[in-house]
Amino acid sequence: MKHMNSEVKEERTSNKKRIDLFLVPIVLIAAFLNLFKIWTDEYANAYYTAAVKSMLQSFHNFFYASFDPGGYVTIDKPPVVFWIQTISAKIFGFHGWSVILPQALAGLGSVLLLYVLVKRTFGVWAGRFAALAMALTPIVPAVSRTNNIDSMLVFTLLVATWMLFRAVRTAKFGWVLAAFAMIGVAFNMKMLQAYMVLPAFYVFYVVATKITWKKKIAFLTTATALMLAVSVSWAVVVDSTSADKRPYMGSSQTNSVLELAFGYNGINRLTGNTSVTGSSHKQPAQAQQQTASSETKQTSNSNAESSQSSNQGKSSSSKKMQAPGGGNQNGMFNTGNPGPFRLFQKGLSDQISWLLPFVIFSIVGLFAGVKFKGPYTTKQKESLFWLAWLLPVAVFFSIAGFFHQYYLIMLAPPIAAFAGAGAVALWSMYKQRNGWKSWLLPGGILTTAALQVYIMSPYVSSIDVAPIAGVGALGVILALVLAVRKERKNSVTNYLGVAAMVVLLAMPAYWAMTPIIYGGNSMLPAAGPDSSSGMGGPPSTATNSKQSGFNGMQPPGSSSGNSSSNNQMQPPSGSSNGGQMQMPGGSSNNGQMQMPGGSSNNSQMPNSSSSKSSSSKRKSGGMNAEVNKKLLNYLTKNNTGEKYLFATTDSTSAAPYIIETGKPVMAMGGFSGSDPILTVSKLKAMIKKGEVKYFYLSGMGKGGQSDVITWIKENSKEISSSKWQSTSSSSQQGPFGNGTLYEITLK
Repeated sequence: MKHMNSEVKEERTSNKKRIDLFLVPIVLIAAFLNLFKIWTDEYANAYYTAAVKSMLQSFHNFFYASFDPGGYVTIDKPPVVFWIQTISAKIFGFHGWSVILPQALAGLGSVLLLYVLVKRTFGVWAGRFAALAMALTPIVPAVSRTNNIDSMLVFTLLVATWMLFRAVRTAKFGWVLAAFAMIGVAFNMKMLQAYMVLPAFYVFYVVATKITWKKKIAFLTTATALMLAVSVSWAVVVDSTSADKRPYMGSSQTNSVLELAFGYNGINRLTGNTSVTGSSHKQPAQAQQQTASSETKQTSNSNAESSQSSNQGKSSSSKKMQAPGGGNQNGMFNTGNPGPFRLFQKGLSDQISWLLPFVIFSIVGLFAGVKFKGPYTTKQKESLFWLAWLLPVAVFFSIAGFFHQYYLIMLAPPIAAFAGAGAVALWSMYKQRNGWKSWLLPGGILTTAALQVYIMSPYVSSIDVAPIAGVGALGVILALVLAVRKERKNSVTNYLGVAAMVVLLAMPAYWAMTPIIYGGNSMLPAAGPDSSSGMGGPPSTATNSKQSGFNGMQPPGSSSGNSSSNNQMQPPSGSSNGGQMQMPGGSSNNGQMQMPGGSSNNSQMPNSSSSKSSSSKRKSGGMNAEVNKKLLNYLTKNNTGEKYLFATTDSTSAAPYIIETGKPVMAMGGFSGSDPILTVSKLKAMIKKGEVKYFYLSGMGKGGQSDVITWIKENSKEISSSKWQSTSSSSQQGPFGNGTLYEITLK
């Protein structure tokens, strides 16, 4: 009781201060991790950066989030975050850092919001620990340093949480409406992912409010209706607009936002069945092998072709992605195998799970003695909220068929909240020698240190054995000493508790800094010594480790880099797809991995010979993101008033030219080249109108446009490579293999 009274007194005293001095260094750490050197990423995620360039040019492009200035196709996400990025670019000028800035500030804002949310109920020290844990969760700054959506999504959901907590404290229905409306706004950032927090919102409001069940049901029903209305508002406007008056809805198969929301960006993420024009992640083996065979015929890239054929003959046990440190790791994009311990597998654990054992012990302590029928304290109610956020999201990532490592930022707020609240609660139980509960603190420290050693062990070649052994040894020693000194009360014990928390946060802090130390990847953000690759693979062997992991990819029209067969990416274990990596969107593309946001890495990982750029500015964008000046000059010189500078199969070749020139470039098949946007008759009409006449085609992106590509090749004039290639090489090595420039004019 004395402890509780002193804590309340301390909180009131702290509330009277304008600035919490302990919060200042936490904010500075978060600002450094989120903002430092973002100005070196010139293109960021080029797929989304190209959209911002296009959205700056007209309100039509702005409203629909058009990928290209011509308004041909949209990006694969709703527009709210990109509206914010476009406004930032309008204010500060169009730069890589200006489109990253909103997400970096959102990451910082999430740290502050979590401090406010936790501090009010659990005490000022709990708020400080929670804020620090959020700032040092590796995936948080890794994502916030890019123009991907997730950092802004989490910030918006935390704003909604603040509104909900205020609604309960003030008993005002308006705040309930505001909270659920904010989730609707978040839906227009990343669609169904925003709804992952709904169980927490419903459970908390039902448990925490002291009103009749009739009012609870009425209020929640009304708030949910408002949330749904806000969620689908933009989708209804777009889907009700005539298709010829707006861009095609990218990555949908029916040109519908609602289909995109509940299909590709919704249920299909859980099932892993991202079907596109007849192919999917879950194709039968025979069908996948047939697809592989047909795709191989579409490219003359010898390395990709040889890798494809060799992989077809291997057993599933050999088809494994390389894991950190050189071990084998199953799962596309290094997201592991579905199962109850997936979050402890390589590739995921080092992004989010550093404090999970401590969180589990904290949950036990916070809910110890709670009766099902109540009554519940405010701390127990808010603990229930964070638990109802944590568990469903953890279950989703444990069983989901398709997601990326950076989606794990959704778990950061509840983990950080429990780390902060739990640290104070377990320390209180320990100091009060509260029976078995007093053992939770040393138990949490010991198991968390053990997990961190496990997480770091595959990286021993990159970070040396000393810090790994140090964390393990100090964790064991501090846990044992705390256990032995449990009966003593003096300042030494206090210092031991602080030292234990420092040890547990030391390696997450280092991991959070790796995108700065080693370079990040804006297409597939991830933390760790291999952060520049964005693939969760073994530590990069690039000469300049601060380069982005895909700088070695060649732009359309340039000579190829060194393409070693050792750099071929192996497919996930257990997939019988003839050695192919299945694309987001579902198309099979000759063994090449499609990056979220549209890149293909030509089955190559970075190496010293292919990583050529040594400039302080990185133009990788996780994809091609380089412009062949000779090709650009040729296309510009020979443009006779056509709307599109040229057309290509997908967004990867188009994005850098849009960014550099601001001119329309047609990605015929959308993001991955698989959208069924174009037909032969529609293309003929566009050519006759003088809208497009040049086509750059490579071995990728057939998908739903096979007939179109075949027709282009049969009815076009091939442009001599000497007129547009950067070298005299007779075979163009683009990001997808050999590429060819064609010209078509119809009367």
